[in-house]
Amino acid sequence: MGKRKVYVRTDLSVPQVEHSLDQQGNVVLLPEAIPPARTLIAFGRNATGSRSFDFAPWYGSGIDPITYACQRQIERFLAGQDTTVEVSTVVNYCRAGLRNFLDYLLLRAIAFGYELTLADIDRALIDGYLGHLVGQGVVTTSQKRFYDCTKSVLLALGQRGLIALVAAGDAATFPRNPFPNNNQKVKGETPLPKAQRHALAAAVKQAIMPIWRDDVPLTGELLTYALLIVALHTGRNTTPLLEMGRDCLRAHPKDNSTFLILWKRRGHNTSKVVLRGESTNERLLESTPTIKINVERLIRHVIARTEPLRAEAPDDLQARVWLYRSRGNEGTGQVTALSDSTLQYGTQKLVAKYGLTDSDGQPLRINISRLRKTFANRIFEILDGDLATTAIALGNTPQVAGRNYLLPDEDAKRNWRFMGDVMVEELLTYTIGTTYKTPMGHCSDPVNGQYAPKREGATCINFLNCLRCRHYAVTGNDLHKLFSFYFRVFAERMHMDKRRWTREYAHIPRLIDHYIVAEGLRRGVFKLAAVETARERARIEPHPFWSYDVVSHLEVFA
Repeated sequence: MGKRKVYVRTDLSVPQVEHSLDQQGNVVLLPEAIPPARTLIAFGRNATGSRSFDFAPWYGSGIDPITYACQRQIERFLAGQDTTVEVSTVVNYCRAGLRNFLDYLLLRAIAFGYELTLADIDRALIDGYLGHLVGQGVVTTSQKRFYDCTKSVLLALGQRGLIALVAAGDAATFPRNPFPNNNQKVKGETPLPKAQRHALAAAVKQAIMPIWRDDVPLTGELLTYALLIVALHTGRNTTPLLEMGRDCLRAHPKDNSTFLILWKRRGHNTSKVVLRGESTNERLLESTPTIKINVERLIRHVIARTEPLRAEAPDDLQARVWLYRSRGNEGTGQVTALSDSTLQYGTQKLVAKYGLTDSDGQPLRINISRLRKTFANRIFEILDGDLATTAIALGNTPQVAGRNYLLPDEDAKRNWRFMGDVMVEELLTYTIGTTYKTPMGHCSDPVNGQYAPKREGATCINFLNCLRCRHYAVTGNDLHKLFSFYFRVFAERMHMDKRRWTREYAHIPRLIDHYIVAEGLRRGVFKLAAVETARERARIEPHPFWSYDVVSHLEVFA
């Protein structure tokens, strides 16, 4: 009995590129399919203000095959095919990427005098596109954004076999790094200084007061102030806050505590914040950030006041918290929800109404990203520089938190204060070493040594460079201090960005293992049993100098 034939089902609703292959294996599009009956792409409601994108302007101008393939790929993204991307990301693919790419192709087709096809997408064309972006007169960071959005669409076409992709070599379709050092050119938001943070908190607290009166109608401005309060105290991102669901508050196993649950589109998971009614002076010991209970009360109050509006809200907004009745020229009286543009407008009104200014007297720049940076650095400060717990509070990895949120400033950098009271006193009286002697070993010239400050009366405390200094020496009696420092350096990995630790500290354990200890054993300066005993003792009972109780941060020695 023969095998039963299995027929593969094809979902006809998934957009396809109608094509065939010529004798050389190149993709040939069916001319009757171009242009498609519908060139307008509808995005629906999303995190951006764009609702559609029309490919019509690029048809009939000598680039039809590429325009058609790009349109179909965008439709596939929206249908959940090939990869999972948010609608707002697809919007950027169109508005930032394909708009510039197709404009460039129009110019190229006119210059060459023939129709461009998918087979023309190669390294030469990509290099020309990069040159075109330079000629647009936009900053390098914007050029990179346009290029990255374009590349995402072209990669998807290549992975489906519609364009030939060369992975490596001089003819690689996409250059390896067309925008070197771009990260150094990006100027991210900075946290609000303490005075400005307090001024904003006082202003928004005053502005929100009318929301507690049931006879005052809810407006976009009032809801903006409420959202700013939640952002200021939780450090969440813009889109999760705007899309807060009406079921965002969940029970917490502890009394007087509640979970605030937000959905993160990009990560496709939830973000959890604990709301509880304890003193804000208390150290943050939970794995999630804590805020005053009045923020929970504010959220519950908004949910209660917007409940009557749900029935009139569009289907895709009925589950949102920030509902209000529009008062604009268009759609007056219709129920809508806070959007990014409404949030920006309300924030600008708050700044103008309360005269909030920066240190230069200019209107204070407020946005959710800046409030998140402010929250991150405030938590970092409260936790005495604990990067790992700060990252948990932000919902990021320590690497991301350290690189993108904890910018150096006077309050948050932890300016490497020296030791405890004993060490401070020794410095002030120029008697460093009286209590603990040299905390790394022996130094033959702590005043004029290789890394000493060489100022009158100043003693060298640059212990991170002891291992490199020609005046440094270690005896068997110093092994406990040396290994205490060794393990302390490893412990710092949990409290700072991984790349920074690798750059500034990773060499220290290697020097100790492969230079000092190994060389000492070879010369007979150390006995193996003494080394192992000192190593284990330092692991269990570190020397007081390298204890967290005395030295909270190693940067004091940098």
